[in-house]
Amino acid sequence: MFSLKGKWFPGWFVILFLLVTLTRKDTPMAENVLHSYESLRQKLADQSAVVGVIGMGYVGLPLVKTFADCGYQCLGFDTDPNKVEKLHRGESYIKHIASEWIASNVKIGRFSATCDTARMAEADVLLICVPTPLDSSRDPDLKYVELTAEAIGKSLRKGQLVVLESTTYPGTTRDVVLPILQKSGLEPGIDFFVAYSPEREDPGNPQFSAANIPKVIGGLEHHSLQLACELYEKAIVEIIPVSSLEVAEACKILENTYRAVNIALVNELKVLFDRMDLDLWEVIEAAKTKPFGFQAFYPGPGLGGHCIPIDPFYLSWLARKQGMPTRFIELAGEINTSMPQFVVQKLMLALNDQQKPIRGSKILMLGVAYKPNVDDPRESPAFAIMELLEPLGAQIQYNDPYIPKLPSMRSFEFSQKESIELTADTLAEADAVLIVTNHKEYDWEFIAKHAKLVIDTRNAMGKIEQRDNIRKA
Repeated sequence: MFSLKGKWFPGWFVILFLLVTLTRKDTPMAENVLHSYESLRQKLADQSAVVGVIGMGYVGLPLVKTFADCGYQCLGFDTDPNKVEKLHRGESYIKHIASEWIASNVKIGRFSATCDTARMAEADVLLICVPTPLDSSRDPDLKYVELTAEAIGKSLRKGQLVVLESTTYPGTTRDVVLPILQKSGLEPGIDFFVAYSPEREDPGNPQFSAANIPKVIGGLEHHSLQLACELYEKAIVEIIPVSSLEVAEACKILENTYRAVNIALVNELKVLFDRMDLDLWEVIEAAKTKPFGFQAFYPGPGLGGHCIPIDPFYLSWLARKQGMPTRFIELAGEINTSMPQFVVQKLMLALNDQQKPIRGSKILMLGVAYKPNVDDPRESPAFAIMELLEPLGAQIQYNDPYIPKLPSMRSFEFSQKESIELTADTLAEADAVLIVTNHKEYDWEFIAKHAKLVIDTRNAMGKIEQRDNIRKA
């Protein structure tokens, strides 16, 4: 029983009274929700909302372009002052984002960039597009996400929507990002709103841009999901709402693990068929003539890019926390990370056939981007191969038409190297030419003609008449 002004009420009545009171539209809590929600919803509807994108890299900058192109004012954040200065000057550092586009949008005031995190308060929406690498133990390293959430929390205000786009494991948004934001004293789902929507960038693919790739969206609660959907539907061809933050996070992990496992399968078959003197590339070409039940995946010198070499390890780490080993996924990771060793072994054997040791041999690597026709070197297998060759005494040079100088990288120390000119002389001077990335700019007939020895990891020479100086790896 509960006493109020001398009257006694049963416990069930008190609980019912509190529930009705808290859910009435004229209560302070309901008013806060409706005010913050409706205010942001109106800004999204008339596109007066300012969209802030945190991380001006291969995900963040294309996302800025997507929202600016449909009329939103965009504010980009990055910790690298060099990037911010280039953007202010109207210069692009990503091949598929034109400098002309940046310059024109900066000029009309639709896009600006800054290193000042205090300006996050100016944005109505904050999209987090920061790296989520692995640490030295191959466990998730969320320091960039955590630092970003802390920066947002310092200036978080009512009526803001925070969306994590960085690839990560299920539970990150709710268990890592949300508690940091709550330190602001504001209430999620009432004062501010939280969602997760995984990036699906495919750099170098002219068929797909951020605007025409369907967007999966999960919200903390109904209002967060609704606001995130209304944001993205203005700029993206199709939105796919899902039931929770965790489903959206798991979706991205599944997509990339699917690719990693299938690539591991063909990489393992490459090693097996090499011993059997079978050409795996020819086998794949034959298999993909089947009109159903088969999708072609291709082997390579190792995995590259930010997602596929990393995401499966996020999933296996999460599984270990749940007390369950993911042997299938971990085995795929082991196979894929072993491919640089396989390439180096094939290179050493090929040099040995020519009575040359690896020590002192001049190795010319063609392509250091992680995939063809892009200027993105993130997690490229080229650097893992360099790390294996340098201690053996190899003299390494590289050519890449998209990467004139190696940038500083988190995991590798090769930032002093610069691309050399690819000529008949530079090809002939190399003891071995190692094809790591098959850019369309390369003239394979010219390379085959002038190189003493070619180690082909991408079947780039597949259409060249077979010659004694070409080896597949």
